[in-house]
Amino acid sequence: MNNRDIILILPNIRSCHNVGAMFRTADAFAISKLYLVGYTATPPKIQIDKVSLGAETWMPWEKREDMQVLVHELKEQGFMVVGLEKNESSREIRKLKLEIDIDQSIALIVGNEVDGVDDDILPLCDAIVHIPMLGKKESLNVSIAAGIAMYALRHQ
Repeated sequence: MNNRDIILILPNIRSCHNVGAMFRTADAFAISKLYLVGYTATPPKIQIDKVSLGAETWMPWEKREDMQVLVHELKEQGFMVVGLEKNESSREIRKLKLEIDIDQSIALIVGNEVDGVDDDILPLCDAIVHIPMLGKKESLNVSIAAGIAMYALRHQ
């Protein structure tokens, strides 16, 4: 396992249960901070608190409104910005390790439950990655996908 800084960006996540699950999973994988962007709900909120099992009380997080400003700030701080989205230019997340330094800090953007990562944000990403799907379904719940991605990034 590496010690790189990994932050998680949650833009416009509709479900408080998904937000709570991502707080809990972020704690499990030593994520440095969560950014709750746009209309993503923030703690304290009973639906978030119930699923996160307290992680929302100790995990660092910040509410932001403008996704583009946040991405530019993180790039200036030296973060590699990675979008989790399946499209024609994305590659399997396990192949990302070939492109990054072991100590490179990463900002992982997960997409909205319906629309994914916004089309105006994807061009700002340094890499776009996806999780290969082997069954009939072509997508996962956002909190499940985020958990798999956090694990993959932490263990590269």
